[in-house]
Amino acid sequence: MAGNMYHVQIGNEIRQYEEGTTYRQIAEEYQKNYAHDIVLVFVNDRLQELFKTVNSDCTICFETTGDSIGHKTYKRSMNLMLVKAVYDVAEHRNIDKVRIHYSVSKGYYCTIEGNIVLNQEFLDRVEARMRDMVEQDLPIQKTSIHTDDAIARFGQYGMYDKERLFRYRRVSKVNIYSMNEFEDYYYGYMVPSAGYLKYFKLYLYDEGFVLQMPTQNEPETVPPFEPQNKLFQVLKESVKWGDMQGIETVGDLNDKITRSDVHEVVLVQEALQEKKIAEIAGQITARKDVKFILIAGPSSSGKTTFSHRLSIQLRANGMIPHPIAVDNYFVEREDNPKDENGNPDFECLEAVDVELFNRQLQELLDGKEVVIPTFNFVTGHKEYGNQKMKLGENDVLVIEGIHCLNPKLTRSLADANKFKIYISALTQLNIDEHNRIPTTDGRLIRRIVRDARTRGASAKKTIRMWESVRNGEEKNIFPYQEEADVMFNSALIYELAVLKPYVEAQLFGIERDCPEYLEAKRLLKFLDYFVGIGSETVPVNSLLREFIGGGCFRI
Repeated sequence: MAGNMYHVQIGNEIRQYEEGTTYRQIAEEYQKNYAHDIVLVFVNDRLQELFKTVNSDCTICFETTGDSIGHKTYKRSMNLMLVKAVYDVAEHRNIDKVRIHYSVSKGYYCTIEGNIVLNQEFLDRVEARMRDMVEQDLPIQKTSIHTDDAIARFGQYGMYDKERLFRYRRVSKVNIYSMNEFEDYYYGYMVPSAGYLKYFKLYLYDEGFVLQMPTQNEPETVPPFEPQNKLFQVLKESVKWGDMQGIETVGDLNDKITRSDVHEVVLVQEALQEKKIAEIAGQITARKDVKFILIAGPSSSGKTTFSHRLSIQLRANGMIPHPIAVDNYFVEREDNPKDENGNPDFECLEAVDVELFNRQLQELLDGKEVVIPTFNFVTGHKEYGNQKMKLGENDVLVIEGIHCLNPKLTRSLADANKFKIYISALTQLNIDEHNRIPTTDGRLIRRIVRDARTRGASAKKTIRMWESVRNGEEKNIFPYQEEADVMFNSALIYELAVLKPYVEAQLFGIERDCPEYLEAKRLLKFLDYFVGIGSETVPVNSLLREFIGGGCFRI
C-alpha cells in the first residue's frame, strides 16, 4: 500500500514524493544540475543529513562540497573513514590511539599510538582500505544513544578521550556514527556513505602522516602536498607542551578546571608565553644590525598586545622600541585600488604607499630625521604633524601590518636590518582524539568578543564579515608566513573556557531566520563542551585581555 504523498519544492519546481523517500534519492535526481557533489540538504531552512526522509510538505535546498558547510562535512566524514581504515589495517588490539591534530598543507596531520610501525607500506595499506570503502560505497549510519551508554561504550573501545568528554555533557543523548561494526563520535553532520569520499591522498610526514584533501574552491582536486615546516614545528611544540601538562583534549581541560587549581593552569601557560617572548627579544638583541621588527598575523591573533609585551622585553635588553603602524602609509583615498566588484580594496599591498614607506625607513637607517605620517581615515589622506623620528644606536622600530612578511613591502631594505615575526592563535587543544578545533574557530570567537566590547558590533555582523576577512588572510598573510624569522603561537590552552561566558550571550542573540544562525548554533554547540571559568584568573598583561578587556596596555 502506497504511503502519503507530499509536495516538495526545489527552486521554482514543485514535485510530489512518497512519504519515506530519502533526501539522498531526491539529491541523486538533481545532482546533474550541480557542479559539485550534494552532501546535505536544507529542509524548510533547517539543515539535515541526506538519509532523512520526506514526512511533510516542504521546501528544500541542497548543500554541496563547494559550499562551506558541505566542505566541512566532507572533511569530517573523511576523518571517520580514515580512522576506521587504520583500525581495520592494524587491528583494534594494536591501536592505543589515532590522533587527528591540526592543519598541514591542505590536510590534517595525524599520528598513531600503538603496536604498529608507521611506514610507507603501512600507509599504503590504509589508503588502499579507504579506497576499498569508497568503491563499496560503505554506508555511514547514525544512531542516538544515552550519554551514560556512550561513556560505557567508548570506555570499552579504549577511546578514553570521548569517555572523559561525555562526562561533561549536559544533554541526555549522543549521536554515534558507524561504518559496519566501527563506531565513533563526531561533532557535526556526515555524508551518507563512503562513496562520496573519493578525493584524498595520504603522505608520510614527520612522526605521522597527512590526510590531504581538496579545498572548498576545488572540491574534486587533491592539491599537491606542500608542508610549511616552520608553522608545523610551532604547532608540534604546542601540542607537546599540552601533552606534558596532561591537557590533550577538552575533557582534560575540564578535569583540570573541576578537580584541581585552574590558577596554576593559567599561570603556567602565561609563563610559557612570556618565556617565548623573552626568547624572541633575545634573538633580536643578538642581531646587532636589526632596526625593523616586522609583525604580521591573521585577524584576532593578539598582535597589538604581543607588540607591547615584546617592547617591554626589548627594553629589558637595553633597546628602545618605537611602534609604527603600516596603516599610516595608506595611499590617498582617491588612489586606492578597486576590487573585482568595484569597491575600494584596502587589504591589497597596492593600498600601501610602498615607495614612501621604504624611503622613510631607509632615511631612518641612514641616521636622518623623518616626519612619520598619520593617516586620517575620515578625510582619506595622510597628514604630517610633529611625529618626528630619528634612530639612535639602540632604537628599533616595531612595525605591525598585514603585509609585514611580504618581501615587496620592504623591498629596498637589506634583510640584515629586518626581523620578521609571524603570530597566530594556533589552537593546540582538540575536542577529542578525532575531533579537532580549527584555529579559525578560536580566532572568530576572540573577534566576536572584542568587536562587541570595543566596536559595539553584533556577533551577527562579525560572523557575516568573517568569510571576507578569511579571504584576505588567504591572499595577503598565509602565503608569506614561512618568510618569518620566528613564529609565535598566541593561543592559550585555557582561553575558550574564559571566552565561553562572554560569547554565548552574543551568539544566542542571533535570530533563527538569519543566515548567520547556523554558524552561531554550531559555535554554541562547540562551546557546550567546555566548563567555563571566570576572567579574574587572567593576568592584566595577558594576550587574552586584548579581547575581554581589563588589560594594562592602552590599546
